[in-house]
Amino acid sequence: MVQSVAAKDVTLRKLKQNFGLQMSQDSSFFPEWLDRLEPLSEEERHLLDRVQANFLELMEDPPMLENTVKMVVLAPLLDLAGFYHKPFRIETETSVDLEMQDEGTIIRGRIDVLVLKNRLWLLAIESKRSDFAVTRAIPQALVYMLSNPETMQPTFGMITNGNEFLFLKVSQYRYAHSRLFSLLNPECELHGVLQVLKLLGAEAIAR
Repeated sequence: MVQSVAAKDVTLRKLKQNFGLQMSQDSSFFPEWLDRLEPLSEEERHLLDRVQANFLELMEDPPMLENTVKMVVLAPLLDLAGFYHKPFRIETETSVDLEMQDEGTIIRGRIDVLVLKNRLWLLAIESKRSDFAVTRAIPQALVYMLSNPETMQPTFGMITNGNEFLFLKVSQYRYAHSRLFSLLNPECELHGVLQVLKLLGAEAIAR
């Protein structure tokens, strides 16, 4: 009998054991969060400064729930990245199944936000409440990325709790992550987050 387990309950060790997933130590594996980042316009920088100010204001009465994080922080970022317009498409609460054949177990979950270009997955986004540690959601996000039916194409992910942002890349059962972007740092690190999102979008259009 096939058993099911929630994606949020899967461990990184389990993914490594069942899918041969390995973390890449090669700096050239995930250059997208570092290389060729275009400068933002003054208007974009101003809008992101407002987003950060709104978030910090609301954080004076924590915790900020997941839906609030999506509304206050994530929605403006997706807008500025151009993901609400063609050739991109947004899906929310997309159901995914990932089968672990050796154990007869299916991992089930729902991707909070999925950005697609035609049928190709560009970015799987996992959003958490503000008091949830982003790093705890890495296995869950990797499950969603491994569920991409286009297994030969690299898949990107982003985890956020509104305050912190972490990008992930999976390609041929290897993965790597970016540094942690945090709104607690002196400069507005939403600028860097948007630069990465815009680069991913531009590369997807160029394919």
